[in-house]
Amino acid sequence: MIIAIDGPAASGKGTLARRVAAAMNYAYLDTGLLYRATGAKVLALGGDPDDVDMAVMAAEKLQPEDLENEDLRREEVGNAASRVAAIPKVRAVLLDFQRHLAKNPPGGKHGAVLDGRDIGTVVCPDAPIKFFLTASVAERANRRFKQLQEKNPAVIYERVLNELEERDARDSARDIAPLKMADHAIHIDTDRLNADAVFNAVMAHIRTHMGEDD
Repeated sequence: MIIAIDGPAASGKGTLARRVAAAMNYAYLDTGLLYRATGAKVLALGGDPDDVDMAVMAAEKLQPEDLENEDLRREEVGNAASRVAAIPKVRAVLLDFQRHLAKNPPGGKHGAVLDGRDIGTVVCPDAPIKFFLTASVAERANRRFKQLQEKNPAVIYERVLNELEERDARDSARDIAPLKMADHAIHIDTDRLNADAVFNAVMAHIRTHMGEDD
């Protein structure tokens, strides 16, 4: 069983995917971390995330421990991730990793939950259960702003908003695997829903799909 959860940055898909994986006892992969780790490695080397050769080299050298780097949640890393993700050769390097985990969940798990931008459209287009989370850019910026403010009180909301708008534009306009809702995906607008409400709605859909009672 593969469950795909897609959506733009700060739509709540990561929190949701982790909870669903725990509830189902499935493996979980935040595919965005692969791109964040690639972007972080490029930045650490003093390189340009738009440099194809540098980005591909960084992707090829990724190790599992790179995904545990606490710096991956920094905004500059997120922007670098969006830029390396637009490079076809980088996506090709990381695509096999994602598909292998989805079809061969580690730890003897019977399924996997993957969240990202293109799980339902490119990585696992045959996933039997797909969700697409959205929220207004203002609401997403507010969520991200509150998260960042806990670590850095000097963070500026307008900057967070502008960076999200730029990432949305890049992710939606790129030629390879643009951000869009997959066919047959269940669309959930999280603007006025808290995390518990989103989780309950998703689990109800999953139970229905699997023929279980609520």
